[in-house]
Amino acid sequence: MAVTLADVAAAAGLSGSTVSRALSDPDKVNAATREKVVRIAGEMGYVPNHTARSLTIGRTDLIGLLVPDIANPFFPPIIKAVQARASAKGRTVVIADIDERPGDELERARQLRKRTDGLVIASPRTTDARLAELSELAPVVFVNREVPDAASVIIDSGDGMAQAVEHLAALGHRVIGYLNGPRRSWSNEQRRQAIGSTADRLGLTVLEYGPYEPQVQSGVHAADLLLAGEATAVIAYDDLIALGVMARLTERGIRTGTDISVIGVDDSPMSAMAYPTLTTIHVPGAEAGTVAVDSLLGLLDGTIEHPEPIRLETRLVVRSSTGPAPR
Repeated sequence: MAVTLADVAAAAGLSGSTVSRALSDPDKVNAATREKVVRIAGEMGYVPNHTARSLTIGRTDLIGLLVPDIANPFFPPIIKAVQARASAKGRTVVIADIDERPGDELERARQLRKRTDGLVIASPRTTDARLAELSELAPVVFVNREVPDAASVIIDSGDGMAQAVEHLAALGHRVIGYLNGPRRSWSNEQRRQAIGSTADRLGLTVLEYGPYEPQVQSGVHAADLLLAGEATAVIAYDDLIALGVMARLTERGIRTGTDISVIGVDDSPMSAMAYPTLTTIHVPGAEAGTVAVDSLLGLLDGTIEHPEPIRLETRLVVRSSTGPAPR
């Protein structure tokens, strides 16, 4: 006969509810009790019946995660952190990818919500006019976009972009290019505003190009336009575009970091392996994923009723792709 939760509780001399919490939500019991319950459950061969538990409490223990493009280096750190945190809390993550098709996002989110207890939506592409429809799928936590009256984990690009412009100004650059990301990107608007305001404060000129999709090929295309202009440095919407710029500059015999400086955004693993290594803005994706799961679970268990936006800071990581402005 299978060992039940009641059997474990009797052997441990604890109530069934305490044993249940120790196994399903261990943060809610003290460490000694948790270790005792886990040890006894293991010795007795107890196997939790998640299906029965789900039917009893009306939950699936599944969390939905929706991302625009799973192949974009910005999202894997968020995905891994969401999975790790959810697993630590006894939840499983179901991932969906809209492949950068904003028109699919709302319907995909609705389908995902039917199968899960709540959603984490990273960098939603839905227009402002229809964001409320995503919010109605509550509980939902948005990552990297501020949504009125909804739980949001915001990666604040302001500090990192300001540091990038200040870095280039200190190196003597007076004209800077900015390669815009997708027109529908909320992050792109935050980044271009931060660049513009910092450049105005420092008396620099900003030349804008794009919009561009976050792809290496976009940077290859943009590089020729940059070289036809007056900019001696460029900040790209993300590392993929920046790496594409560097590849094209190399093809044309232009030295990155000497003839023209290049800065990306994301601090993806590729940025440290490029040649020259890419100066970039570190984005706390892993932290954002962890915080998003905690916020969603808080909404589910009622410990969070009126969520306030949570802001995470970015910072500049200086490497070899930036240098003094050419004479």
